[in-house]
Amino acid sequence: MEDKELLEKFRNEDTRNYAYNLLVRKYQEKVYWHIRKMVIDHDDTDDLVQEVFIKIWKNLVNFKEASQLYTWIYRIATNECLTFLNKKRKRFFFSLGDVENELASKIDSSPYVDGDEIQKRLQKALLKLPDKQRLVFNMKYFDEMKYDQIAEITETSIGSLKASYHHAVKKIEEIMSED
Repeated sequence: MEDKELLEKFRNEDTRNYAYNLLVRKYQEKVYWHIRKMVIDHDDTDDLVQEVFIKIWKNLVNFKEASQLYTWIYRIATNECLTFLNKKRKRFFFSLGDVENELASKIDSSPYVDGDEIQKRLQKALLKLPDKQRLVFNMKYFDEMKYDQIAEITETSIGSLKASYHHAVKKIEEIMSED
């Protein structure tokens, strides 16, 4: 079902729950992996996905369609990720390095993380990037989004995104060549 149809059905009281269930089915896996690449931990990701879909439920009726539905959903998911990571640092007085080390250990120990040694090294290298660079890299490299889509989601200029992506790639290359 197209997003426009979902929105029409959601705005109708009689079909709201049905439309919401369709929306969750359509976007849940994409949102899960978008968040998972940032927070690494499966349980934290599940909690955040739930928060994202609660926010969608509460706010979808007011969605103005100024942007595409998926970019609006990704923006909510992105903001939830960044807020979560910032709270985690503050709550536990973690430095960036401490959070990086904690997440890196989850890559090694989690039964939900698979892949060969190179994939795990890449994931650990990504953890060394600032959140914004990691987010841009994930969306561009893994999700194959275009810069204009990322710009809409992150509310950042395309020039800044290109610079962030370029810096992220350079840092990853340096980190991977050190190992």
